[in-house]
Amino acid sequence: MTDVLPPAAIFIIGGLLVPLIKGKWKSAYMLLIPVAGFINLINIPEGTHWVVGFMEYNLIFGKVDRLSLLFGYIFHLISFIAILYAIHVKDDVQNVAGLIYAGSALGVVFAGDLFSFFVFWEMLTIASIFLIWARRTKAAQGAGYRYLLVHAAGGLCLLAGIVLYVNQTGSIEFGYIGLNGLATLLIFLGFGLNCAWPLLHPWLTDAYPEATITGTIFLSAFTTKCAVYALARGFPGTEALIWIGAIMTAFPIFYAVIENNLRRVLSYSLINQVGFMVCGIGIGTQMAINGAVSHAVNDILFKALLFMSMGAVMYRNDNKINCTALGGLYRTMPLTCICCIIGAASISAVPLFSGFVSKSMVMSAAADGHMQIIYFVLLFASVGVLEHAGIKIPFFAFFGHDSGLRPKEAPVHMLLAMGIAAFFCIFNGSFPSYLYSLLPYPVEYVPYTVPHVVGQTQLIFFAALAFILLTLSGMSPAEMRAVNIDADWFYRKGGGLFYRVMDISMNGLTRVADRVIVGELTGSICRISQRWPEVLCLGVMIPLWSVTGVKGKELEGKIERTRSALQTHTSPIGISAAIATIFLVLIYLLM
Repeated sequence: MTDVLPPAAIFIIGGLLVPLIKGKWKSAYMLLIPVAGFINLINIPEGTHWVVGFMEYNLIFGKVDRLSLLFGYIFHLISFIAILYAIHVKDDVQNVAGLIYAGSALGVVFAGDLFSFFVFWEMLTIASIFLIWARRTKAAQGAGYRYLLVHAAGGLCLLAGIVLYVNQTGSIEFGYIGLNGLATLLIFLGFGLNCAWPLLHPWLTDAYPEATITGTIFLSAFTTKCAVYALARGFPGTEALIWIGAIMTAFPIFYAVIENNLRRVLSYSLINQVGFMVCGIGIGTQMAINGAVSHAVNDILFKALLFMSMGAVMYRNDNKINCTALGGLYRTMPLTCICCIIGAASISAVPLFSGFVSKSMVMSAAADGHMQIIYFVLLFASVGVLEHAGIKIPFFAFFGHDSGLRPKEAPVHMLLAMGIAAFFCIFNGSFPSYLYSLLPYPVEYVPYTVPHVVGQTQLIFFAALAFILLTLSGMSPAEMRAVNIDADWFYRKGGGLFYRVMDISMNGLTRVADRVIVGELTGSICRISQRWPEVLCLGVMIPLWSVTGVKGKELEGKIERTRSALQTHTSPIGISAAIATIFLVLIYLLM
């Protein structure tokens, strides 16, 4: 083990060195990092590696088994694809953030203890924020801040759960946790936030469409898939995940069909696909876990392919990405169009494409478990994803009405990146045995049976027919030319109302306090403090002068001279001594 490194180290250290590399060598260097990382990974045997003592605990940076290895493989592959796609980017902020983000994801999946897991988990958040802010727009800045606040809250929830869990069990090992108390519930919710569970999901649909064109490719691959890995490691067979996952597959459909921004449509679609994975983990059988993990691999590829095709459209069309602004691009961007269609076919589970061989495993596991309601929800979700991602994305971007746009085809490096992803989408769908051989458990499932192929083909044709009929009849829901909000209403609208209420109440109180205390009370105290020697001295001297027979103009003269002397600090030493004596006497009496 002396000739290999922790997988995360290669990306993180390599990313930090990026600003030191100049010119064309920088592109070659960045592409070399995932290649070197993959070579390093395939030389790491299964087992526990890189154990470091920390106080009375052992930190494990290399828990290598079939589950972590599969995520490690796909993270290296998608990193290479994303870097190739973004090779034109000269912004070191994006380049460094992307590599550290990928390294953090590898740190998460190979962490064998909860402490090192948490550190890499938080590094995911920090690195990914820069991929949002790097777009340098007002919308991206706001989305990034909201993303930071939400994930900071999730991180604190996770940390609290880890501390309680370690205190209860005395162990920091990251293995099966199960849902059995407050500590595990907090960890469960911490994972769930990164998984974009219902009501906790708006950070994804808010932030991903506002990230940079290339940054979204990284974002779509790592955060949610790390959460899927964490659930598969810590909470397999947890019944609550079945219903959470089923809801995740269904509710995004209703928002995606009316959404105008195509990257936002893909963000809702991402939640929909993660729902299949979460549901499979909740079912917990070997087939279901295999289905969830294999679908995570396939989703990384076809979702990246769809985001890359939409990114190429944005790149060549002045950042236009709305359905109502695009159309007819197949004329001048045919290769990008073909790649988009391959991604759409994959996400729609068309036979011979990747989604067909993984999504069906989860549905079959639900059917084998006699979960009729869950099965029909997943079936409905499969039709829905075909409508909003399988058809809507390529139709409105490349066909539909003619927008009059005639851009150039995507740059060669973008086409190469999309071509690699498209190849694996077809390869995994046509030859699933290679993917199945890498899954955590032995696979006996056979996707290419006559009932399955015929049934899925019928489902696809009828869904496509429904889209055509609804579109031609004008009954298809119109794309809303606005930002559609769902659960984020609470912090977009409710948060704004809270801000205004606090502004009126607290800032109003501050203004009153400023006027009364600072403006009036403090001024009065200052004026009194300036005149107290005069008041004190004359209060004592006037009675003494009166007793000694000083009256009239002579008394007025003495008073005026004394006041002037005190104001100009030229009073006779006797008066100053008298004032000091009186002051000391008063202090003594008060004590």
